[in-house]
Amino acid sequence: MEQQKLNIKATDEVLKGRYANNVMVSHTKEEFVFDFMNILPPGALLVERIIISPGHAKRLLRALGEQVDRYETSFGKLEAADEPGAIGFKHNE
Repeated sequence: MEQQKLNIKATDEVLKGRYANNVMVSHTKEEFVFDFMNILPPGALLVERIIISPGHAKRLLRALGEQVDRYETSFGKLEAADEPGAIGFKHNE
């Protein structure tokens, strides 16, 4: 299948990106919800909420795996961070 070129428009604000040091992932049958946040004790700030379909979540998982493989090819083995206490990336079941 030939890949189609896509023109993506973004504001300067969006292009700057946002930093997050924690993400909580939850789901329903219809969608996955990613809540990206900055935790700075004693509080936290929700930076962005991204909601995607389960099919797109599966594609995201595959794409992230491919990017980690490419990273390791370029820079060497990537070690997983220690399990966080109150700060870091988190998975909700």
